[in-house]
Amino acid sequence: MNFRKAWDDPGAAALQHDFFASVRVREAMLANIEPMPLTLDDLRRFAVANSLFPTTTLRRALHKFGFVQADPIRAPARAQDLILRHRVKGYRAGDLERRYSQRHSQLGIEEDFFINYGFVTRELQALMHPRSNSAVTAQSRLWWPAGRRKRAELLLAFVRERGVVHPREVDLHFAHGSVENYWGGSSNATTRLLDAMHYQGLLRIVRRQAGIRIYAAREHQSLPFDKAERHRRIDALVDIAVRIYAPLPAKCLSLLVRRLRYATPQWQGEIAKALKRAQERLAHARVEGVDWYWPGDKNPLRSKSPQGVRLLAPFDPVVWDRWRFELLWGWIYRFEAYTPVAKRQRGYYALPLLWRDRVIGWGNLTVKSGGLQAEFGFAGQRPVDGAFEQELAAELDRVRVFLGLKS
Repeated sequence: MNFRKAWDDPGAAALQHDFFASVRVREAMLANIEPMPLTLDDLRRFAVANSLFPTTTLRRALHKFGFVQADPIRAPARAQDLILRHRVKGYRAGDLERRYSQRHSQLGIEEDFFINYGFVTRELQALMHPRSNSAVTAQSRLWWPAGRRKRAELLLAFVRERGVVHPREVDLHFAHGSVENYWGGSSNATTRLLDAMHYQGLLRIVRRQAGIRIYAAREHQSLPFDKAERHRRIDALVDIAVRIYAPLPAKCLSLLVRRLRYATPQWQGEIAKALKRAQERLAHARVEGVDWYWPGDKNPLRSKSPQGVRLLAPFDPVVWDRWRFELLWGWIYRFEAYTPVAKRQRGYYALPLLWRDRVIGWGNLTVKSGGLQAEFGFAGQRPVDGAFEQELAAELDRVRVFLGLKS
């Protein structure tokens, strides 16, 4: 057999790429340096391929991530559903909430705060708890006064007695009144206290009823953590976050790690050292003057270019960080749901539009009269090849199935 002829065959291009990538990785390991050269094109492919893994079951997808961000806005579906539809085979809008609410759910997840609010695996949750005796992070980082701690103890005893409670039941029993909330309006004191107790890990959310949280008591094992155990837990949390959002430029890695102060307020003083350990532990390389980080067992050089069109949630891991977005795709994307209408440039809930390994624009989807309406904008020129139009139509068909709409 003529091996030179076979090797020069254009059909062997992918094999050659993988071969030389593996050689560079092996040489780098022997020399204790990162594989080079690494380009922004490599990082773009890696950013997409690392997150958009082959579709699997809901449980496996949740446990592969460890955390999925949640958001109550439905346009045309909630963020958690828009994220999971790309990773779960046959996923339909609302599947996560329906499965979570089942009495004997096998998903193994809880609602909780990680770097943002969302759904976390119980293994991840165990790394964060028990949290310190502080209020919900967005409200206050101050320790509870004695009077509030007493009310919380009474409320917890009431929940344990009832088993599962609606906030209305608690309010009728205790009549806590109203307090000023973080946003400057009036909020029910019972809801505030329930939220804070959930944040601390004293309560869990069993399900939601018309969007309202239904609670039950929860126990977290309290152990005396030594310095080594604290470091182990914090480093594990950092690694989970990095695995979800890699690759990360240095600025974004710093911001991401610092957000763990919400996950572990009891260890806020450890965050800076955890960041330094992460920078030393993670694989990294400088690309066009920017230091990038990713898990050591991942190889950006071996990521394959994805195909097709995808409409992503604004909080999808592929596009979650706006600074990283600009570095990878060269234009500015902003989430504008809370921007005054007159100042919006992309739309109320613009979904980033991914074409192969490039985010090239955005789409605004609405459901009217039982049908899906779509409007698109582009950062540059709209692709003119027929393949794009065909793939965009296929993606809209997938959205219709996801939403349960007629074709």
